[in-house]
Amino acid sequence: MAEDVTASEFRVEKQRANAIVTLSTGQVMRGCFFTAGGSAGRAGPERVGDLLNADAGFLPFEIHGGVHARTVLFNRRHIVIVALDDNEAARDPGYEVATRRVVSVLLSNGERVTGAVRVYQPEGRDRLSDWARQREIFRYVETAQATLIINTAHIIDVSEVDS
Repeated sequence: MAEDVTASEFRVEKQRANAIVTLSTGQVMRGCFFTAGGSAGRAGPERVGDLLNADAGFLPFEIHGGVHARTVLFNRRHIVIVALDDNEAARDPGYEVATRRVVSVLLSNGERVTGAVRVYQPEGRDRLSDWARQREIFRYVETAQATLIINTAHIIDVSEVDS
């Protein structure tokens, strides 16, 4: 009996997005997330930020290192920081005109991150406190070294600093 090798109509092609993930255990893993070529929530390809904010629960991550790559399922609640090669935050509509705030963020693992956040609100509603009330759990922080996506559940405090 011949096996049917035609592609499924439900198959979604994925791209690999390189990242370094810091977990609540302190482990740091280098590898990649699998993102779709299109996004249901906005124009263009899915971003790692979209993937992290899409659902609760687990998501796949391919760990690089050792002899072979392997895929694990990470619980989103235990992801503290994702560092990206790509500045995908700049793909947000309005990125260039959004208010830029330079902040210092203390995380539950004791790490302090200094970088810039973008507040996508009209003038007068573009304070750091407005950024803090956004509903996305994972937020972009742009540092001099990388674009980070930080889990707000692991933010102890955030304050504005001089740029």
